[in-house]
Amino acid sequence: MSANVSDIVIHGGGPVGLACAAWILQKYPDAKLTLQDRNPVADADLANTDSRGIALSHGSKLLLDTINAWPTECADIHRVHVSQAGRFGRALMTREELHQEALGHIIRYRDIHLALRQALRKIQPQSPNFVWQHIENTSDGEQINARCVVHAEGGLFKKQDWIESGHDYGQSALVGLVEVENAIPHQAWERFTAEGPLAVLPSHYGPHILNLVWCGSPQSSKQRLELNESDFLDALQKEFGSRIGRFLKIQDRRLYELGLNYRKHITKENEVWIGNAAQTLHPVAGQGLNLGLRDAYLLAETLANMFSGSTSELSKNHIQSSLENYAQSRKADRTATIGLTDFMARVFTSNLAPVVIARGLALSALQWVPPVKTALARQMMFGKR
Repeated sequence: MSANVSDIVIHGGGPVGLACAAWILQKYPDAKLTLQDRNPVADADLANTDSRGIALSHGSKLLLDTINAWPTECADIHRVHVSQAGRFGRALMTREELHQEALGHIIRYRDIHLALRQALRKIQPQSPNFVWQHIENTSDGEQINARCVVHAEGGLFKKQDWIESGHDYGQSALVGLVEVENAIPHQAWERFTAEGPLAVLPSHYGPHILNLVWCGSPQSSKQRLELNESDFLDALQKEFGSRIGRFLKIQDRRLYELGLNYRKHITKENEVWIGNAAQTLHPVAGQGLNLGLRDAYLLAETLANMFSGSTSELSKNHIQSSLENYAQSRKADRTATIGLTDFMARVFTSNLAPVVIARGLALSALQWVPPVKTALARQMMFGKR
């Protein structure tokens, strides 16, 4: 194992780590930066991997556009319909109300991953001090003596090697692609059932092939996973209703365990944690990757400014102080986004009568009190500013 010297090392070659590296090098091409990536070197090896539909806000699109990392295939969301199954209360959000091009976008995880790899490669030739290491496991990598260590390893809930603060919702998400009879183009549906949220979202496969995210207890979700196609579609139809006609086909069903996991402190001396390495969220509001990209963008700005000056004058205390300032700047956005997601995950899975009534009133308020709806939508699109 040899030793390498860098100003910055980023552990993790997923979307958040890649984006952070690209933004640092865009802002400061001469940065002494090493990216340790556990993914294969060849894009072809990732082409048939994770096909989950990931929700990206319009704010995330604007950030990714700055490094030309927006995938060519995506599905735009122009309207979001939110309702309770078998209960009163509904709300409809539209792009026209917010004067935006779109409320959000649905992209396959592998597509955003590949787009960021390609964007970073285009930046790489202008970055003489950038080292991109592909390692199969931690022991394969060089020992990096870095002045700043960025943890962007991410990971899924219950598969992470840290649990500091959070909550196990006792839920799993069943995801897949579902064919429907009467889809409304560019519309997303969020239906809150007795067991949790049920989302039907656009996909780039066309208006009649939609992304399904069906949250429920681990036992129910496992049973649904094992149902034959006909019985599964019948169960889905009963739970969702007939707003988009009949469900005709389901494919690519998979399960993911859900929970909240977050670090109270995202910096320690010369180390900083971003993305899923800092917080793992319930998918109810589709905020996980969006929050992680905002982490990466603002950290890149901090590090580029810090290391583009005379690095010989940078003391350990200066680096620690700069990272603490970064953490303070992220506090409001992290707190608001984690709190909102946790609140929705808990409240919309309760079947207590007072909570059900309050839930319906809240959805009605969203519909009939435009400032409340606008504030919520803008938080989801751009984060807390």
